[in-house]
Amino acid sequence: MNALSLMSRTARRIEDATLAHRDRAVDGLRALALLAVPTGHWLLGGFTRSPDGALHNASPLGAFPGFAPVSWVLQMLGIFFLVGGYASVLSYRRRKGSTRAWLGGRLARLGRPVLGVTAVWAALLPLLHFGLGVPVDTLRTASTLVVQPLWFVGVYTVVTALTPYCVRAARRLGVWAAAPLLGSVAVVDLLRYGPYADAVPSWLSLLNVLPGWLFAYQLGVSWGEGRVTRRHAWALLLGGAALFAVLLLLFGYPASMVGVPGEARTNSHPPSLLVLALAAAQSGAAVLLRDRIGALLRRPALWAPVVVVNLSAMTVLCWHQTAMLAAAVPAAYAGEVPGLVGAPDSAGWILARLAWMPVFAGLLVLIGRYARRFESPWTGAGPARRALAGVLAAGFGVFALGLG
Repeated sequence: MNALSLMSRTARRIEDATLAHRDRAVDGLRALALLAVPTGHWLLGGFTRSPDGALHNASPLGAFPGFAPVSWVLQMLGIFFLVGGYASVLSYRRRKGSTRAWLGGRLARLGRPVLGVTAVWAALLPLLHFGLGVPVDTLRTASTLVVQPLWFVGVYTVVTALTPYCVRAARRLGVWAAAPLLGSVAVVDLLRYGPYADAVPSWLSLLNVLPGWLFAYQLGVSWGEGRVTRRHAWALLLGGAALFAVLLLLFGYPASMVGVPGEARTNSHPPSLLVLALAAAQSGAAVLLRDRIGALLRRPALWAPVVVVNLSAMTVLCWHQTAMLAAAVPAAYAGEVPGLVGAPDSAGWILARLAWMPVFAGLLVLIGRYARRFESPWTGAGPARRALAGVLAAGFGVFALGLG
C-alpha cells in the first residue's frame, strides 16, 4: 500500500467516525489559529550566537519592520479565544454534573500538558549543561522560549473559569456583553499612552491582561448562545478594521502584533486596544465565513488534518518551541548556520528560515509522538510521581523567569 492510499484510507476512517452534529467550521478555525502559533514563532524568532557559543533571541522584525503585516495574519489568538468561548458554551450546556466538576475537567486538560513540558525541561537542564556542556545563557534563552506560549494557557484557564458568568452576560446583553471589556482596555491605553503617561505606573498595563483576552472569548460565548447575527458580524469586521486603521495611522501604535527587541511599546504583552480591534475584525470574518468553511471541510482530505491538529492542540502549543530548539542548540556548535543561528537581518536569512520550517515541523511530529501522552489522564502516575512533576515544573519556572 503506497503512502497516498494510506492517507486516503485514514481520512475516510476519520470522516466515518465524525459525529453528524460536529461543527466543522469551529474546529477548522481552531486548527488554523493553533497552527498560526508555531508558524509565527518559527518565522519571527531567530538566534544570534555570542563568542562563548551561547544562543540569544533575535527577531527579523528589528531589521525588516515592513514585515509587520505578517504578524497581523499570524496573530490569531483572537480567533482561538472566540472559538474557545463558543465551544465552552456547548460543553457547558451538555454537562451532566455540577459546574465545579465541569470546570475541574476542563482545567485538568489544560494543566497536564503544561506540567509535562515544564517537568521534562527541568530534568533536561542539568543534563544539557553538565552532560553536554550547553552554556547557561543558551539554557536561559531556551527556557524563555518554552515558557513564552504557556502564558496563554494561564490566561485561557482564567477565562475558562469565568464561563458561567460569561454565559449569564451573553444571555442578558448578547453581543454587547463584550463592549465593557473593550472600553476597559481603551481606558487603560489612554492612561498609559495619553497625555499623563509619565505619571502612570508601569504595572497599570497589567490591567489589560484579563479584559483584553476575555473580549474575544465573550464574543464566542455570545455566538454560542445564538446572540451574534450576520449584522453584528459585519459590524465587528468593519468596525474592528476601522479602529485598527485609526489606531495604527493616527495614534502611533506599533505596527507589529508581537514584541520587537528594542521597542519600548508592545501590543500583545499585555494586549493593547489594537489587539482587540484585530480580534473584533477576525471574529466578524469568522462568523460570516462559518458556513463556507463548514462546507469546505466536508471533504475528508481537508477534514482529517483538522481533526489531527485539534486532537494534539496542547502538544503543538507546548512543544513547538522545543522542536525549533532541537535544531538550533546542536547547530550552535557549528557556528553560524544560515536561517538558524546568526543575525536575522538579511533576505538570505529569511529564505533559509523558510527552508528550515519543514524541519521544525518534522521534529514537532517526532516529539509529539511521545509528548502527546501528557494530554491524556495520568492514570498510571501515583501521588509521588505527580508531586515530583510539580516540583520539577516549579523549579523550571523559577529558572525560566530568572528568579534563580
